[in-house]
Formats: sequence, C-alpha cells, structure tokens
Amino acid sequence: METKPLTGKVALVTGAARRVGASIALQLHKEGMNLVLHYHASEGEAKSLCEQLNQERPQSAIVLRADLSAAESEKILIQHAASAWGRLDVIINNASRFYRTVIGKVTEYEWDDLMSSNLKAPFFLAQAALPYLAKTEGCIINIVDIHATRPLHDYSIYCISKSGLVMATKILAKELGPAIRVNAIAPGAILWPEGENALSEEDKQKIIGHTALHRSGTPADIAKAVLFFVRDGDYITGQVLGIDGGRMLFT
Repeated sequence: METKPLTGKVALVTGAARRVGASIALQLHKEGMNLVLHYHASEGEAKSLCEQLNQERPQSAIVLRADLSAAESEKILIQHAASAWGRLDVIINNASRFYRTVIGKVTEYEWDDLMSSNLKAPFFLAQAALPYLAKTEGCIINIVDIHATRPLHDYSIYCISKSGLVMATKILAKELGPAIRVNAIAPGAILWPEGENALSEEDKQKIIGHTALHRSGTPADIAKAVLFFVRDGDYITGQVLGIDGGRMLFT
C-alpha cells in the first residue's frame, strides 16, 4: 500500500520533552516531519531533544515554552508554531497533569488545574489552529487514557478531565470535518507513574496480570499509533484507539 509522505510537514507536540511526548516527536521526525516541541517546565530535556533532532536533520525542530493554564497561551503557542515553517499540519495534545484527588478532600485549585491542562488546553489549541489545519487538511490527535471510561480510584478529577477530552475529540471530529480529522489514543500500562504517584512492584504486577498480553507497553507503541493516524488514517475520524495490551478486557 502506498503511504502518504510526511516530509516537510509540521507537527506540534505538547509536553514533548520526555516520556511519551518525546517518543512521538522522534517517530514523526524520523518520517521527515518538522517538529515544534512544546514544554512548560522541562527546559533542559526539551532543548536536548531539539538539539538531537537538528543534528540528525538541520533546522528541523524548534522548542517553544508555554504555560497552557495562562490566558491566551494556546493562541500564542499556535501562532508561533505555525510561523516557524509557514504551516501547521498536525497537533498532538500530549501534555497532561496526573495526580490523586481523593473525594472529600478535592480543592477547587486541583479541579481547575487538572481540567485546564487536560481538557481546556487541548480544546483551545484545536480552536486556535483551525485556519492552519484546514489549509493543510491536517489532523489533531488527543492523548487520553483508558481511565476516561474506566474510573481509577482516587484520581477522580483526572478521569473526569480525560473523559471530557474523549467527548471533545468526537465533537471536534464532527464539526471540523471534512477538512480536519480528529482522533484520540487511550494508553494503558505504558509508563509507570512517577514521584508521589509511583506504584509498588506488587501493584505493577497486579496491573500486568490483568492485561491480556501480560506485559506493559512502551512509549514507542503510542508513537506508532500516532504515526498511523497521521500518515495512514485518511478515512478515520472521531475514534479512540486503545493501546493497552488488552487491559480493558478485564473488570
């Protein structure tokens, strides 16, 4: 099957400095795309990744810092991203916050913080990008979570925000077609949480034991799914693709 060339097209990846975001950036760059690497706090890692990509192919990547909770930040980020090479073809809404919010102790700050990063920012980035993506018949890919439809204990607001992003994916796909395709990817056990959200080895093994493939995935699995939607998914929009090793088959 003939594949659509991506050389010279431009992708904005939010939260691109590390983990899944960096893997997505590396995959799309390998296919010839130019990359706009967004970061908020991970400046060193973002600049290191950008340098690596530019060593492989000169003038093929830039970094842009943005606090997506700030007013008008989405519009400014899109304008700067589109001006780098005079076009914008793909937005990967990967940036996200993840932490516990125990019912009975949830604060309004936590609600606003999680909803802003996980739902508001992707929506307003999509809205700001409309004229650019329509011109290139581009696409938007939202990174959601299997817990958008399967509540995770003690992570109520995170789950609500990702559930909202699933609905936003479907609404945007319906309203932005036929020029712009919008899809989502729902990772399962791809990378284990860090810091205060870290899991014990017992908890990790329990999750893997309730996964049909009996193993965790890798960021490369998400990156390959992104590439499929970008390059090969011309007749796919409004869909959520689970990359979870069969985790959703278990109760």
